[in-house]
Amino acid sequence: MFCKSLLIATLSGMLTTTAYAAQEPPTDLLILGWVETVILAETGYELSAKLDSGAATSSLDARIIKKFRKGGKRWVRFAVTDPASGEEQVLVRERVRTIGIRQHVGENQVRPTVMMQVCVAGRLLDIEVSLTDRSEFNYPLLLGRSALASFALVDSGETFLSTAECVLPKTDAEPSS
Repeated sequence: MFCKSLLIATLSGMLTTTAYAAQEPPTDLLILGWVETVILAETGYELSAKLDSGAATSSLDARIIKKFRKGGKRWVRFAVTDPASGEEQVLVRERVRTIGIRQHVGENQVRPTVMMQVCVAGRLLDIEVSLTDRSEFNYPLLLGRSALASFALVDSGETFLSTAECVLPKTDAEPSS
């Protein structure tokens, strides 16, 4: 009886293994490391980004975050810093929404989100980012699931598997207040 059970378990395992082996991984997805270089399209700043499939939304290091209304729309003015030079540039974006972030340690946060154009692994993407002070973190940009799902898989044992070379478009001036 024991031998029969062992044989059935072995055959069952072989069938399962064969079924998984027969599945091809999607060929249109890039494999990226858990840290990659990303370029903010408007500023040209190169940032090291942590790719985090555990986070739904992406997050960008920003300072002097000011929300305002103009023309019946909700806007956000904020500053981003070039890690290489320390240069700071003020950007203005229409606010997409405001999200609540539950912290594992400390107080929960409420953050505005905006759309940003970034270059990742040769692809120019429009992604939603929440704006917050990430100065206490190693990486000024965190790319979450919503930014990665359509084009990339993350290899958690690797870093810098791609280059952030893109043809960056010229941007129009943003409204001021």
